[in-house]
Amino acid sequence: MTGAEPGDGRLVVGVGARPGVTAAEILELVEAALHDLAAPASAVRRMATVEARRDEPGVVAAARHHGWPLVGHPAALLATVDVPHPGAAAHAALGTPSVAEAACLIPFAVPPSPETATLPPATAMPQPVLLVPKRAGRRATVAIARHGTPDRDGGASA
Repeated sequence: MTGAEPGDGRLVVGVGARPGVTAAEILELVEAALHDLAAPASAVRRMATVEARRDEPGVVAAARHHGWPLVGHPAALLATVDVPHPGAAAHAALGTPSVAEAACLIPFAVPPSPETATLPPATAMPQPVLLVPKRAGRRATVAIARHGTPDRDGGASA
């Protein structure tokens, strides 16, 4: 199991895509990865990609299929993320050696609340864990990371 329970929203799906990719191709890769994790679609908090592909119709349709928010990150930010499988094609096309793995590993900010206001910065945003390394289809790549949540004792649970 993934450490993600149904509906807990701790998974982020990263998507790399070439222009013209279809939602079906992305969804096939996503569904296979979630199946391998024994995780339902409800365990996903969002789908993430590079800004340059944020409005690609197939990417938008894939996110909408599951009702996931779609986030586009700047290529310069993705390029700062250490990933196990960098690629020359993404670097040449977009200026970042990774889209799918890097996008799913960008931590999301913990919304301010009375419980998180006193947490030190390191525990307010635990580091994500890559659960599914980059998987490639003909025009898409996907990767999945689990994001932690701050616990009430000031520590982080990933």
